[in-house]
Amino acid sequence: MSEAISATATREETIAAYKQILRTYIDRRPSGTRQKIALALGKHKSFVSQITNPAYPAPVPARHLGTIFDLCHFSPEERASFMVAYRAAHPRRSEAVRPSAPGPEEHVIQIRVPALADPRLQRELEETIRQMASRIIALVTRK
Repeated sequence: MSEAISATATREETIAAYKQILRTYIDRRPSGTRQKIALALGKHKSFVSQITNPAYPAPVPARHLGTIFDLCHFSPEERASFMVAYRAAHPRRSEAVRPSAPGPEEHVIQIRVPALADPRLQRELEETIRQMASRIIALVTRK
């Protein structure tokens, strides 16, 4: 979205712009990514479809962006380009986006897992642990 367009764009257009970017990046990931996002967020897959579809005006909640970025392994460039569009649509809400580095209100833990011979199985094991942790955190931090 160019600067000239963003200056005159409606809220719906700016939301559609960042959702198109998000959809493009998620479509580059392996099949099943939307389901993994839904599980990690504790939501139904249709929720993920709505927040990644530019035709729906429902915004992507800022609190979910960090999880989506981490789960989909967005590159720094992908995060940055998405956040430019997200900030254009939600200038105040974007401050709530969790950065990739932990802040003072977060703790980092490490878990040792066995090194498996099958790389696919290794990824599944690690992703399952991430999803479970995200779900537990969502349960204990609900307000």
